[in-house]
Amino acid sequence: MKFQLVVNMERMTSEMNMQDVERHTLEMVQMADEGGFESAWAAEHHALEMTIAPNPFQIMTWWAAHTSRIRLGCAVAVAAYWHPIRLAGEAALFDLYSGGRLEFGIGSGAYQREFDRMHPGLKQSDAYRHMHEMLPAVLALWQRDYAHDGEFWSFPESTSVPKPLQRPHPPIWVAARAPITYEWAVKNGCNIMSWALTRPISELEEYIDRFETALQNNPGVKRPIFSTMRHSAVYEDADGWKTPVKAVISQLGRFENLFKNMGGVKNGFPEEIDLTALESREQFKAEMLRENLMFGTPDEVIAKLKRYQELGVDQFTYSASYGLGLAEQKRSLELFINEVMPAFA
Repeated sequence: MKFQLVVNMERMTSEMNMQDVERHTLEMVQMADEGGFESAWAAEHHALEMTIAPNPFQIMTWWAAHTSRIRLGCAVAVAAYWHPIRLAGEAALFDLYSGGRLEFGIGSGAYQREFDRMHPGLKQSDAYRHMHEMLPAVLALWQRDYAHDGEFWSFPESTSVPKPLQRPHPPIWVAARAPITYEWAVKNGCNIMSWALTRPISELEEYIDRFETALQNNPGVKRPIFSTMRHSAVYEDADGWKTPVKAVISQLGRFENLFKNMGGVKNGFPEEIDLTALESREQFKAEMLRENLMFGTPDEVIAKLKRYQELGVDQFTYSASYGLGLAEQKRSLELFINEVMPAFA
């Protein structure tokens, strides 16, 4: 099993110093680079302090300048917010600057609030169609002159300048939950990013079943990489789970606000909604979060990851950003590198 890192510049309150957050994020990626992580991912989100990421390629270029070997990816570039020529060019320029370290993630986008501002009138549930049109256009632009006349974009013959350093193109990743997305990803040679949120391991098993079904439906295709993400925390003391669980509950109150468009956002900070008022409140109980998320002592985390490996997970994505304190994030990652990863060497 290989390992990926998701780390965001995040501020849960305006009292957090932005420069401290910026330096912390880079230092986490440098730790992952030195510690043997396969890749690190930068998100795309807009006007939200919880995930400060208006352009993933700008973040990744900054990381690339201060790391040596770790691969760097966008998770994900939101197709509906881009033009194909611009997306192809910016991604290829990063591949050049980084010495061929780009992992190209593309997706539909997460929050209706962002669509209301970045692409007014588009429903988040319909945005997958933009992704389906965008990816073939980007792949064509990376290869040659190409003209496009589609449902969402039209342009005369053009090409990507520059071209990616990796040929024929960088690895492609798609964020997938629905069966239709797994089918599309496998047909188009895309690696899979999955996320079971706070749900039990049975949710992950469903995703793997969808992946295996898509492979069976498309005999002869090369098997893509299957990855899955969990919020993660490693600690020495068995009672150490209380701190990350408290942090993630607070963050989930903001995430559910955005995900279900249930509350306000003031000066970039989402309001924290009452999770106990939701029909899905069982998903947010402290003991359940401790069990379902990648929280534990080194031995407990190794045991959880061994089960993921047995299920068929190729790469595990360590999500560091969910409101946990900066010092706690670094200590957790240090323990993961030194005491967990050697079990999978």
